Amino acid sequence: MRAVIKNGIGVFYPQGFLDGNASLALLSIEDINATISSNADIILVSLKKVIFFNRNGLDTFVKMFHKVRSANHIIVGFCDYDTKKYNAIQKFYKDELTFSLFKTKEVANLFSSGYKNQAKNVLLFSEDKSQRAALAIELHDNGHNPIVAQTKEEFLEKSKTENAYDLIMTESYLGQIGQQVATRVTGNAIIYTLSSFLDAEIGNSFNIAYHNNSLNVGFRLFIFDAYKVVSMNVHALNFFSKLASAAAEYNATISFVGMTFEKTPIAFKETLEDSGIMFFEQMNDILENKELLDELGASSATGSKNKRPLNKGIVAELPNFIDATVATIEMMTNSQATKDAAKVDKIHIENQENKIASSIGFYGDIDGMVILVFPLDIAKKSCELLIGEETDDVELILDTLAELVNIVGGKIKTLLSDEKIHVDITLPRTYREIDSLLEIAQDKKGVQVDLSFDNDKFLFFLTR
Repeated sequence: MRAVIKNGIGVFYPQGFLDGNASLALLSIEDINATISSNADIILVSLKKVIFFNRNGLDTFVKMFHKVRSANHIIVGFCDYDTKKYNAIQKFYKDELTFSLFKTKEVANLFSSGYKNQAKNVLLFSEDKSQRAALAIELHDNGHNPIVAQTKEEFLEKSKTENAYDLIMTESYLGQIGQQVATRVTGNAIIYTLSSFLDAEIGNSFNIAYHNNSLNVGFRLFIFDAYKVVSMNVHALNFFSKLASAAAEYNATISFVGMTFEKTPIAFKETLEDSGIMFFEQMNDILENKELLDELGASSATGSKNKRPLNKGIVAELPNFIDATVATIEMMTNSQATKDAAKVDKIHIENQENKIASSIGFYGDIDGMVILVFPLDIAKKSCELLIGEETDDVELILDTLAELVNIVGGKIKTLLSDEKIHVDITLPRTYREIDSLLEIAQDKKGVQVDLSFDNDKFLFFLTR
């Protein structure tokens, strides 16, 4: 199959039915490589002429995407689909969606180097907040003007205005962005969702590595949404009891919301409460109680077992961590970074006033965490695009900053993947007060790099 190549985008147009065998016959890796040789920096498979597809049919393309992305570091994915096809792809791949989706080729053009700096006004909306931020950042980086709708209602209202936008962008997705394991909420709580009957399988399905790294980053409140849990047996009871005991070493809190005990022995609840787990009837009982939320989510020093030294594997990748951070903040603030100093020691923050911070963990082939300390002015400027206006609301800035740092984490993940280093990332933890950060990080040894953005000091710290 030959691609249609225009302005740096190579698009393949399969037709009819896509299943495993049909897809394999339609396109080969040689076809894709020939397209790349013709200076295409985005490779897409159009679904415009496809009548039907199944998971097997798409898998053939997805496997090729992975090989091409690893070898050539370009955007790969699908385009030209309707809502039904988009929902089907999302359902097929869920947390495995590492390729990109562009509703139309015109939308894909916005991300091509062939269209860079041909400024377009783009109304943008995604239900996924992290994707909303990622798409806005990439559009901005390519010289466009994204207008970000924060809610579906706002999007529908703005889209009614005729001739206000060059393009309206929805139902699109950038692959390799951030972490979707859990949901971050105000108050730095992580919410896990449980359902059905809880038994020994919970020990296999629960991502304990993600959970432990979230503790390492500084999260101290974990909420299990148990509205859909029917019952649990003694194996699940033992799992959560052990999880609570491990959390206690970090002064962390585990809570259940919406759990009923109609089909679960009430003695199980008493056992879990004895292990330190808290129970709430409604999610709002905890999320809307700011005093309680602040108390349970507050930082506290981690256990001594967590004070691990840096190793050569992490230090060797320092340039990738720095590049991902600097490139994102330079672009968001329209400023140039300069490196002031770099040293291996415990974190040192000279002036703590008017600063906020965020940390994000990574784990897999290498593990550790990145801490970023922002002067408030840089944080405000960095978040202005995603918020859509200037603001002095520190809570809103912190919430948006987490999305920005999630994008940094996604870039780190991608850069490491290009070097065959696989990592997953946690959600970011934000700190309104530097003292809260120091409770987590002050005893950790790492690499500190002092940077300046237009003479505003910015601190990068890589540690374990």
